[in-house]
Amino acid sequence: MTGKLVLENIKHRPLRSMISVLTIAVPVTLILMLVGLSHGFLQDSQQRARGIGADIVVRPKGSSILQVSGAPLPQSMVKFLQDQPHVKLAMGVINQPVENVTLGATGVDLKTFTQMSGGFEYIEGGPFQGPHDILVDRYYAQQHKLHVGDTVKIFNLPWRVAGVIESGKLTRIAFPLDVLQDITANIGRVTQIYLKLDDPKNTAEVVQSLKEQLEDYPIYSMDDFTSFYSVDNVPALKEFIAFVMGVGVVIGFLVVGLSMYMSVLQRTREIGILKSLGASKGFIMRIILSEALLLGIGGTLLGIGMSYGAYWLLRAVFPASIPIVPVPDWWLRAAAVTIGGALLGALYPGLNAARLDPIEALSYE
Repeated sequence: MTGKLVLENIKHRPLRSMISVLTIAVPVTLILMLVGLSHGFLQDSQQRARGIGADIVVRPKGSSILQVSGAPLPQSMVKFLQDQPHVKLAMGVINQPVENVTLGATGVDLKTFTQMSGGFEYIEGGPFQGPHDILVDRYYAQQHKLHVGDTVKIFNLPWRVAGVIESGKLTRIAFPLDVLQDITANIGRVTQIYLKLDDPKNTAEVVQSLKEQLEDYPIYSMDDFTSFYSVDNVPALKEFIAFVMGVGVVIGFLVVGLSMYMSVLQRTREIGILKSLGASKGFIMRIILSEALLLGIGGTLLGIGMSYGAYWLLRAVFPASIPIVPVPDWWLRAAAVTIGGALLGALYPGLNAARLDPIEALSYE
């Protein structure tokens, strides 16, 4: 009986119910989008780092795990590292942001990179043919509608697309190393250095040896380095996600609280009739809370659907700049946040409804 009453109440006021569900869906979408963006950026960076084929990475002094631009390392350090025991190949690269912090370019020596990783996989075209050539991955080409031979403006200079490469290795936009060093005024300097060993089993030994020789330089095995690309290791990201989830609770609380309060006012006579027929306070509370629960579930499902819609839209329009991913493992957490907020918001109106005097309720106009 309770379920039938709840469904009839929702059906009787469809506009109010739809607005409540939609407003509850907004924080669900917000939470899933934020988590999807953070996981997408980190997974994309992790995949491209693993695609390099290196065993060790040497980074500048004082650099954080996400600091990947500038050129504080002298290029002469590449030869020094190349001469170390068990080091088969050393490769320095220079990184430079292209679109704020969401998209970067990398200067690389293609010959060395091919020896280290097997090289780029070309979808169209091929390697650099001249100093004004660049390579772009398929997501950047898709976002900017580029093909081999097209000209694109980066760093306020025109560049010819020499090749479109498969994504997942090193970078989205590749420049000749010396060219990017020149236009960024970093001649003879690199951002970080990758090492490939004669045998990956020697990684721990080489890392320890390099740390003894190069004090204060962050030196990691690639397994350790890529493991840092997680939400837990990004400063303030966990706190920001918690804040957004808190906002979701507040929105759910306010929306459902207002909706249920108005519902109680509109149904005062109905509640009076139920109480005059012997309905207990617990029965009235169950009706109010069940309706809030149903709205919360509806809002959660709609929010999940909206997050997928936003995901497909962003992947279609900004596949290179915004590498968002779906996060199904966060559905239950987002649902708990919004449904919890909805139930909390329904408590006060529910208690008011349960305390109504039947005689006063029946006389309410």
